[in-house]
Amino acid sequence: MTKAEIINLLEEKHLDLFKWLENKPKENWEKGPKDKWTIGQQVKHLAASLQLLNNALSYPRFFLKYKFGLCNREIRNYETVVKNYHQKLEENKERAKLFNRKLKKPILKDREILINKLQIQNKKLQYKIRKISDLNLDTLVIPHPLMGKMTIREIIMWTAHHTEHHTSILKTKYNNVL
Repeated sequence: MTKAEIINLLEEKHLDLFKWLENKPKENWEKGPKDKWTIGQQVKHLAASLQLLNNALSYPRFFLKYKFGLCNREIRNYETVVKNYHQKLEENKERAKLFNRKLKKPILKDREILINKLQIQNKKLQYKIRKISDLNLDTLVIPHPLMGKMTIREIIMWTAHHTEHHTSILKTKYNNVL
């Protein structure tokens, strides 16, 4: 997947989420299915995830190479990254449940701030993608908490799918309870 294709995919997945959020009453921000994250927690999680990636991409390339090494395998395509992510989610359900409990519930007054933060982090990532070389996208690796070391290109493709994954959860599980 080229840089332009990844940027378009990120934009498409985030626009889909923002449209869904726009069409939901603001008072639903603090609601969600029983024992699941609220809408606010979903958005907070996505914004935090993007911010962590943007922070990692702000480090000098030599530091990333020194700290995490270089890729020593074939680069995975989008479909493979998605398949591996869902497999890891399935294998680590209990670990995910523990992680999910730690996320604090944002209140309604934080709604606009968090949505704005998500939009800004998405645009920052798109900007960073344009500036990084294809060589660095495919050789530098950074760790993902569930998937292990991934190339920067792979983790950015995962980020697009991660947004789609959470949007899909919101659309299917939250439309029935809200």
